[in-house]
Amino acid sequence: MTSPTGHSTGPPTAPAQPQPPPARSRGRRAGYVGSIVVNLILLWLINVWPGWQVVPFLTAATVLVLGAVNASIIARIVADAVNVVLDRPRVRALGDIVSIGFGLVALARIWQVFPLDVVGTGWEVVARVVLVLGFVGGGVGILEALSRFVRGRFPRM
Repeated sequence: MTSPTGHSTGPPTAPAQPQPPPARSRGRRAGYVGSIVVNLILLWLINVWPGWQVVPFLTAATVLVLGAVNASIIARIVADAVNVVLDRPRVRALGDIVSIGFGLVALARIWQVFPLDVVGTGWEVVARVVLVLGFVGGGVGILEALSRFVRGRFPRM
């Protein structure tokens, strides 16, 4: 009830209690943590043990693309770590744009160096087609993330 002056005449209300994050937010955060773990394992497998050298179709030229590939993986780890803390739609979209950009740089470097031991076989065409699909997917991913950045909403799942 309010008085004629517009002030509340009822009992004072208790301060709002902090609410736990909604289930969707907890689920997204768990997904970010899972992504971080998978990418850290991937970095370990590529760079430490067993290492990229055990993959039979990779050539010694792989060292020329490793920096770009590692940077792409690390960019995703950093973006996911920020998302664990902030979990905001525009922050996530920006992280996606940056990490996809790093991924496209890695794909371009792989295209230039082509460190696969499949040259002169039918698999070379397959590998190039897969790289092109990666470029297209990356472009679509950046456009979609730009759209989310402008709208300020998480993607619908």
